[in-house]
Amino acid sequence: MDSSGWFMWALLSAVFAAMTAIFAKLGLEGVDSDFATLVRTAVILIMLAAIVLVLGKWRNPLQLGGRTWFFLVLSALATGASWLCYFRALQLGEASKVAPVDKLSLLLVAVFAFVFLGERPGAWSWFGIALVGAGVFILGLKR
Repeated sequence: MDSSGWFMWALLSAVFAAMTAIFAKLGLEGVDSDFATLVRTAVILIMLAAIVLVLGKWRNPLQLGGRTWFFLVLSALATGASWLCYFRALQLGEASKVAPVDKLSLLLVAVFAFVFLGERPGAWSWFGIALVGAGVFILGLKR
């Protein structure tokens, strides 16, 4: 286990992501998915602002470099698009099918990290990533 603690945070992320799917599915009844995403985003903004302020992590955003701004804005746009698509999929489909297909992002992150960041997962990692891709394919088959 890595001593930096990343694995614990990644596991917590997975737990909260699973809770997100269930709570969102329950909360989407009778509500437009785009509006629900807006409400969710507003709550996230308030929660994160409170955390940053309480923990004393606030800094002047104007002091961030142009490259940092560029990539944070691109990340925010991608996140927003992902959330809109995820909530729409949850509204139309079963959470137990939507959430695993959403995790195809694992395979895509590995490929993008290989191409754009020069990361080189080992053979065992690629095998696991391929299994995730195969699982998504199986889940997507019509039954």
